[in-house]
Amino acid sequence: MNFRKLQLSNRRKTIGLLVGMGILVVAVAYAALTYFGKSSTAVMPIAVGIALISVWGSYFASDTLVLTMTGAKVVQRDQAPELFNLVEEVAIASGLKMPKVAIVQDSAPNAFATGRNPEHALIAFTTRILEVMDRDELQGVIAHEMAHVANRDTLVSAVAATTAGAIAMLSDFLMRMMWFGGGRDRDSENNSNPFAAIASIIVLILAPLAALLLKSAISRNRESLADATAVAFTRNPSGLRKALEVLQSDSTVVRQKSNSVAHIWIESPLDSSSVSKLFSTHPPLSERIALLRQMEANPQSGSEA
Repeated sequence: MNFRKLQLSNRRKTIGLLVGMGILVVAVAYAALTYFGKSSTAVMPIAVGIALISVWGSYFASDTLVLTMTGAKVVQRDQAPELFNLVEEVAIASGLKMPKVAIVQDSAPNAFATGRNPEHALIAFTTRILEVMDRDELQGVIAHEMAHVANRDTLVSAVAATTAGAIAMLSDFLMRMMWFGGGRDRDSENNSNPFAAIASIIVLILAPLAALLLKSAISRNRESLADATAVAFTRNPSGLRKALEVLQSDSTVVRQKSNSVAHIWIESPLDSSSVSKLFSTHPPLSERIALLRQMEANPQSGSEA
């Protein structure tokens, strides 16, 4: 398993999924115009504008919002010198600026990265993960989180959330227009084609679900990409693999497990065996561990172009 090939594969998948999001937006717009005609054109900019403002506002204030929602506290070097030294080592290896470091008082081992770009990055660790992981394992976790920073995953998540939000809002507005009789103003050409009208209704009903599935798939691909990029930084897949095994063996979850921030943790507190893989924001830990084992079995693959 060549981590460079894995990186390329996951980048391509992410691009494909984002293109799928764009196609879904076009499908919703076309369905609306087919059903309502010109009366729907005024609704679309409003819905898209609201989605853009809300999600991109969250993107630019992401570090502050996440700190508040998770209870993470920024610490200085003299408060955690060994942790700072390890983060600094990975930052140098990755070629990135030293991020801020924060600690979350929590009994579950976990970590996350946030910040709108590498210049405003922050990596947080729960107190439990610092207690149960050794140096190599913690280095793997840090490399994974630095990979999220390097790959601009906050930006990718914002794009996916913006698009999914716009689709959901558009569909909701247009379904309300149908419910309250907005479809009565449709022109005679549209009224003469009941199959097109039914198809439009089906698209508007299913589009938000499809957008949610695409957003989850994008998140899973970014997690896989971060694992591969972490190996590129450390050239040590066993560190991250052992760290994920520690997480797999621990059933506790972080207290702050809101939907808004669940996707940023290295192990999502909302992804459980009862959750369909289609809606999970992370690949199963067992799959991630298996891929890292393959990389360990072929240590020379990282040197291939």
